[in-house]
Amino acid sequence: MERQYPRLEVNLPLLRENMEKIVDNCGKFNISVCGCIKGCSGLPEVGKLFRQCGCTELGSSRIEEIVDCRKAGVPGPYLLLRVPMISELDDVVRWCDTSLHSDLTVLDALEAACCRIGKKHRVIIMADLGDLREGFWNRDEMVNACVYVEKNLPHVHLAGVGVNLGCYGSIQPTADKMRSLLTIAHHVEALIGRELEVISGGASSSYTLVHWGSMPEGINHLRIGETALNARDLQVEWGIANMGLHMNTFVLKGEVLEVRTKPSYPVGQIVIDAFGRRPSYVDRGNRKRCLVGFGRADVGDMERLRPLDQGVIVLGGSSDHCILDIEDCPRNLKAGDIMDFALAYNNMLYATNRRDIPIKFLYE
Repeated sequence: MERQYPRLEVNLPLLRENMEKIVDNCGKFNISVCGCIKGCSGLPEVGKLFRQCGCTELGSSRIEEIVDCRKAGVPGPYLLLRVPMISELDDVVRWCDTSLHSDLTVLDALEAACCRIGKKHRVIIMADLGDLREGFWNRDEMVNACVYVEKNLPHVHLAGVGVNLGCYGSIQPTADKMRSLLTIAHHVEALIGRELEVISGGASSSYTLVHWGSMPEGINHLRIGETALNARDLQVEWGIANMGLHMNTFVLKGEVLEVRTKPSYPVGQIVIDAFGRRPSYVDRGNRKRCLVGFGRADVGDMERLRPLDQGVIVLGGSSDHCILDIEDCPRNLKAGDIMDFALAYNNMLYATNRRDIPIKFLYE
């Protein structure tokens, strides 16, 4: 069955402008950019474009996405963005050029995998500087781990050190955090007698330091996805108004199913919704509403959607329905009409991973 809606449209020229601007700005600080494609489920078309824009490598947290890009002829090198499981290390060595690490047991197993496969593999050892996701918490332990890799694992190449900020603990990247990472890097370099190739200062949130001109010298690598793909977190959630990045690169088109005036507050005893939550509602009287033919199974947190029609409010929905308040929308919407929605990172991640949502790439 060929489905028309919901349909995802990806504007490649706007996406190109975003990533080219990011790569250019990072280049002024001697920072190379790993173009992260995990947010769009590893679309090869996006990976190819990022490499054309000057990204020195591509990154994903799913080996399957890296395999798909390689098979589609998208040139690497490729960085695995999630610290790997021991059970997948053979595939890490086969398909990835570099991976992030935070555990000596895994690194020993990686050496064994390299021996089995007959390949060398690059690693970036991760520091936890407060975000409480992956990484060594004790700095001496991290330095010792780096030295251990350098001296004891001949098939594992210590490429550098890195940090992640803002993804779990919501910790803001700062110049002080970057200087802490640089201190670790310099300590490692003194002990191994050579410079590290990579000092990776984080992901899209760390691009703020580039934008503000406050990135310390020596950070030479960032892993950037959302800021190019959606450009919404920094411009909307952080309120940085002068970045000049396009936010309508990924647009979901949905078909209207029903239009009716209904109460804005549910009628009856309120218990829990289909996802086990107890939502709160605001009584605004009778309002014109419509249903659109996609739901949380397609876009995740649908309250993060940004309707491109004026006066439209996303109220919520269920697995397969999006519910909108259209009382103040100037369009006279009816069943069968098509509505456009710009996506947040969460929405894009879900939508691009659905096999039943067709994707149309816009080339001009």
